[in-house]
Amino acid sequence: MLSCFIKRNHVSVWNWIQKYKPQKIKSKRKKVSEYIVDETMLKVGSAYIWLWIAIEPENKQILVSYVSKERNMLVAEHFLSEVVHNYGIHPVSTDGGTWYPMACRFLKLGHHIHSPLEKSLIERTMQYVQDRTTESFDDYFPCRLKNCKLKHLRNWLNLFVDYHNSELKMLK
Repeated sequence: MLSCFIKRNHVSVWNWIQKYKPQKIKSKRKKVSEYIVDETMLKVGSAYIWLWIAIEPENKQILVSYVSKERNMLVAEHFLSEVVHNYGIHPVSTDGGTWYPMACRFLKLGHHIHSPLEKSLIERTMQYVQDRTTESFDDYFPCRLKNCKLKHLRNWLNLFVDYHNSELKMLK
């Protein structure tokens, strides 16, 4: 779309994304009823990583996105603690992954399995994220660095989440 107005190349856009740093990916809406969370696998370079997402069910905004190299109870606890730090203690709805109940217990959060509506909301959000971010790269984020810290992926996801949430606000 930019080509109508200015000359640009893909490297310039990539460099801009790496410099783009929103202050915080945080909804201005302070009242959150519960968190709906899920995770999905992405390929970065030759490795596979996990993308964790928490959404708010009423306005469907992405509250927190988190990237990890593993999927276990400790990572789930770290991810949920970041959500709680930003938005407070609320019940958590999950897909039944074995790592969530113990993480919720440690953080003193209520936990339940997705209702059909909650499952639909999180699955649509995850599919939207995959369609708009990872499918653009054929489920693959190129990376040449050995022991990459995934900063380039986090920058891309921060930009995407910020844009996604601002689009949702404009629709309301």
